[in-house]
Amino acid sequence: MGEPDMSSGVSKARDKRRTTQTAVRALADEAIAAAVEKKAQGIVLIDMREVSGMADYFVVCTGDSDVQIKAIVEAVETRVRDRFRERPWHVEGADHRQWVLMDYVDLVVHIFTPERRSFYDLERLWGDAPCESIDSTFARISAG
Repeated sequence: MGEPDMSSGVSKARDKRRTTQTAVRALADEAIAAAVEKKAQGIVLIDMREVSGMADYFVVCTGDSDVQIKAIVEAVETRVRDRFRERPWHVEGADHRQWVLMDYVDLVVHIFTPERRSFYDLERLWGDAPCESIDSTFARISAG
């Protein structure tokens, strides 16, 4: 209940387009900086380019409460929009805040509760993809 419907994007995938030509890694870096700013835990960047055609990168992080998850979602959306004029193509799970999926076409941001993250374990599921752990200094580095 309240989980993103991973099958819904398949039929719509042909219509998916970003509105700008901003490099996807720049979008990912801005999403990461927003998550760090809102004290998300366990932030990782998964490079999906060699293992999947659904996105170039996943950003995965955890929020301790539905309030924090909401704040992370809002911060990601605001920073990416303000910096690059890019909006998510689709957002799922924002009402229930157990697992919010923000689809920016080439970038998918996953924001989980600790329980949902452990259950779905995307890092293990996509274990063949390079995975970079992000620490709290990232925001200072990328903010410049």
